[in-house]
Amino acid sequence: MNDGYVAALVALGHQGRLSVFRLLVRRVPDWVPAGELAEALSLKPSTLSVYVSILVRCGLIQSRREGRSILYAVDLDSVGDLLGFLVDDCCRGRPEVLAPVKASRETEMQTGQAGGKVFNVLFVCSGNSARSIFAEAILEKEGKGHFNAFSAGTLPASEVNPMAISTLQSQGYDTSALRPKNVDEFVHRKSLELDFVFTVCDHAANVDCPPLPGQPVTAHWGMPDPVRVEGTVAEKALAFQQAFGSLRKRLATFISLPFATLDRISLQSRLDDIGREAAEVAV
Repeated sequence: MNDGYVAALVALGHQGRLSVFRLLVRRVPDWVPAGELAEALSLKPSTLSVYVSILVRCGLIQSRREGRSILYAVDLDSVGDLLGFLVDDCCRGRPEVLAPVKASRETEMQTGQAGGKVFNVLFVCSGNSARSIFAEAILEKEGKGHFNAFSAGTLPASEVNPMAISTLQSQGYDTSALRPKNVDEFVHRKSLELDFVFTVCDHAANVDCPPLPGQPVTAHWGMPDPVRVEGTVAEKALAFQQAFGSLRKRLATFISLPFATLDRISLQSRLDDIGREAAEVAV
C-alpha cells in the first residue's frame, strides 16, 4: 500500500512533473487542456505527455477527454491521502508537525471578523487593466470596513482600460486611485500581510509567482477577458458589463461568508465553489 505513496513522492521529486502539478493546483477547480499546460510551461507536447502520464498513474492528477482535447486536474482526495501518509506514517502522527501550518492561520481566520479584523484581499490577473481592477473597486466599496482590496498583474498594462473606467463610473464607483500594479510590489511589501489572494484569469494562475506575505488563502476565479472581445463598441461594452456583473455577484457571495464559523478547509471549499460558478460564465 505504501508503494503507491512512494511512487507519488518520486513523481513529485522531478522538477518538470512538479511544475505541472503545481500549475494544476493553482488552477483548482479548473480542468486544464494539455495544450495550455504545454504552452504555459514551455514544454514539448511529447514531454508533457510523459509527465502527465506518470502523475495520472500515481493518482496525483486526473484526466478526461472533451472532444479532441484531453484535460487535466489535480485529484485533491489523493493528494490529501498522500499528506496523511506523510504525517501518520513518516512522522508517526506527531501533532507538532501540523501545528505551525494549521493552528495559527485557522484561529486567525475564524476570529477575524468577529474581532473586528479587516481582511486584506489581492486580486491578480495578467494585465491588471480590467477584471482585477473591477474586483478591487467592487470589494473596496461593498466591503468597506471589513476588507481592504488590492489588485495587481503579472504583466501589468500601462494604464487601466478606458472601457473598464467608464463601466465603473457608470455604476457610481470612484476610479481616481485605480492604476495597474505589478504583483512584485506585493511580494516584496512585507508590511502588508494578505489574507486572501484570488487569480481572476487563467494566464495569471499559470504563472508561478513567489510566495506572498501572510500565508493567504488562495483561490482561482478565472473568467474571460473583456479586453480581448472584438466587435462593435456596443458589443465590447456589453462584455465589460458582463465581467463587472459576474465579479460583483461573486464578491457579494464572498462578503456574505460566515468567516467566524468556517474552518480553513470549509472556507477553501466555499471559495472554490465561487470559482466554479465563475468558470460557467462566458462572455
